Amino acid sequence: MRKESKWSWFEALLVAAVCGFLFFYGLSAFGLVGADEPRYAQIAREMLAKRDFITPTLYGEPWLEKPALFYWRAMFSFDTFGVHDWAARLPSATYALMMVLVTILHMRRFRPGAQLDAALITASCAGIIGFAHGASTDMQLAAPFTVALLGWYAWYETGSKFWLFDLYFFLAIATLAKGPVAPFLAGVVVLIFCLLRRDWKTALSTLWLPGVIIYFLITLPWYVAVQAKNPRFLYEFIVQHNLSRFATDMFQHSQPFWYYIPIYLLALAPWTFFAIPALLNAARSCWKDWRSPHAPECDRMNPDAFPEFLVLWAFIIFIFFTASTSKLPGYILPAVAPCTILTADYLQRRRNMELSRVLIIPHAGLCAVILGMFLVYPHYLSQNQTIGRVELWITLFVTGLCFVTVYLLLQRYGLRVLRLVTLTPIIISILVIMQLAAPAIDDFYSARPVAKVVATFGMVETPVAVYKVRRDLRYGMGFYRDQKIASYEENEIPNAEHILIAHAGTQPELHSILRSRRTKLLGEFPAQHVEFFWVTAAPPGATVPLPPGFKIPAKNTVQKK
Repeated sequence: MRKESKWSWFEALLVAAVCGFLFFYGLSAFGLVGADEPRYAQIAREMLAKRDFITPTLYGEPWLEKPALFYWRAMFSFDTFGVHDWAARLPSATYALMMVLVTILHMRRFRPGAQLDAALITASCAGIIGFAHGASTDMQLAAPFTVALLGWYAWYETGSKFWLFDLYFFLAIATLAKGPVAPFLAGVVVLIFCLLRRDWKTALSTLWLPGVIIYFLITLPWYVAVQAKNPRFLYEFIVQHNLSRFATDMFQHSQPFWYYIPIYLLALAPWTFFAIPALLNAARSCWKDWRSPHAPECDRMNPDAFPEFLVLWAFIIFIFFTASTSKLPGYILPAVAPCTILTADYLQRRRNMELSRVLIIPHAGLCAVILGMFLVYPHYLSQNQTIGRVELWITLFVTGLCFVTVYLLLQRYGLRVLRLVTLTPIIISILVIMQLAAPAIDDFYSARPVAKVVATFGMVETPVAVYKVRRDLRYGMGFYRDQKIASYEENEIPNAEHILIAHAGTQPELHSILRSRRTKLLGEFPAQHVEFFWVTAAPPGATVPLPPGFKIPAKNTVQKK
C-alpha cells in the first residue's frame, strides 16, 4: 500500500511538472497572433470594463458569434492579473490542465496501470500544447467535452449517478463555450454506442431528469438574457454561426474533404505512429464484434466496452467535422483525447512485448524531425526566411543524432524508456521556440511589436487606421492600443489627424486617396512590410473622395471566423 502511495505521488508530481511546463511556460513569449486571439481578448476587456456579463461586444458593438464562457474566464483573468496577452491565454492553459488531471484520475480508478501514459501522452500532443497556448474557444469546448464523456462511461461501468452528474454539468459548460454542438455530438456518440451494443435501457437511462435540470439551470440563464438584450442573437448564433457555418462556405473556411487527415496526424504528434495503430487496432477489434451482434457478451472478441466507446468517440467527431463545409484546425481537438487514451491502453497491453521496428523507426524519425524543425526555425525567421549552410548542417547533425539515440534506446530498452525519449525532444523544442524563436515570431506575426513602435511616437490617444495590411494586424493593434482601428479599405478614413499603418510601397496610392491631406512618413517595420504615416486632419466640412477604381468591400464579405 505504501509503495502504491509513493507511486501515486510520483505520478501526480510528474504530471503536474510536465503540464506546468507544456501549458504555462512561454505564455507571454510572443504577442497575440492571428485575428481571433486579439479579438477575443478585446471582447473580454470591454465586458470587464462595463461589468457586463451578458452581451459580448467588440468596440461597443454586439459580437454574437460565440457564447460567453471564454470571455468570462478571460475577464476573471484580467481582473486578477491585469490586462495582458498572457492572461488572455490562461483560460485555455488551465482547461488543458483540467483535462489531463481528470484523465489520469479516471484512468487510475477504472484502468489502473495506463493512467500515467494516458496523462503524459495527452499533455504532450502537439494539438493540446498548441491550443493550450491560444486565447481561443477551442480548448474551452474540448476539455469539458472530454470530461463529460469520460464521466458518462464511468456511469456506464458503475451505475453511480455521481458520474452521470459529470456528463450533464460539463456538457453545460461546453455549451456555454461553443453552443449546441457539444450536447449534439455527445448524444450521437452515446446513442450509437448503445445501439451497436443493443443496450436500449442504457440509452434511455442516460436521460436523467436531475441531470437535464442541472444542464438547463447552467445554460439557460445566459442564453435567455442575451436573447432578451439582443433579439438577433438566436438567428446570428444558431442559424449563421452553427447551421450555415456547417452547411455553407459563407465564412470562407472551405477545405478539401481529406483536410482533417493531416491535421489529426499532426495534432497527435509526436505520438502519431503509436496513436494511429492503437486506434486502428481497437477499431478492427470493434468491427469484428459489430459484425456479430448476436454473440453473447462473454463471446465478444473485445468484451471490454471502453475501447469501443473511445473508437466511436474519435471517429464520430472526425466524420462530423469532415462533413462540415467550414473547416478549421481547432474543430478536431475534441477527438484527440480518446485516441491518446487508446494509445495508453495499447502500450499497457504490450508492456512486456518487444517493440517492432515498424513502430520504432517512424517514431524515432518523427521525434528527430520535430526537434530539427524547431532548431532551424529561429534561423529561418531571423534570416528573412532563408537557412544558412552552417545552420542547416548543424540542424541535420542534431536531427540525425536524435534519430539514432531514440532508435537505439527504444531498441535496447523498449517501452521502459518510451516516455523519456519522446518527451525530451518535445521539451527541448519548446525551450527553443520560447527562448530563441519567440522574438522572431513576435516580429513577424504579432501586432505587439508594431504597437510598441507606434507608442514611441508619443501619441497615445491618437486614432490609428490601416491600409492593405493583414486583418490579424488590425485586430492585434485594436487590442494593444485598446481602440477600434479604422480601415481605409472599408471607407473608414478618419477626418481627424491620425496614424496610418500601411503596406510598404503604397504611399503613391495614399496620395491618390487622401488628395489634399498631407502625409508624413514616420518609420517602418520591415518584418511585417508596413510603414507608418502621420496624416493631417481633413479641412472642415471636407469629404475624402475615393480615387477611380477604389472599391469598398461589402460588409458581409469581410472574413470572420
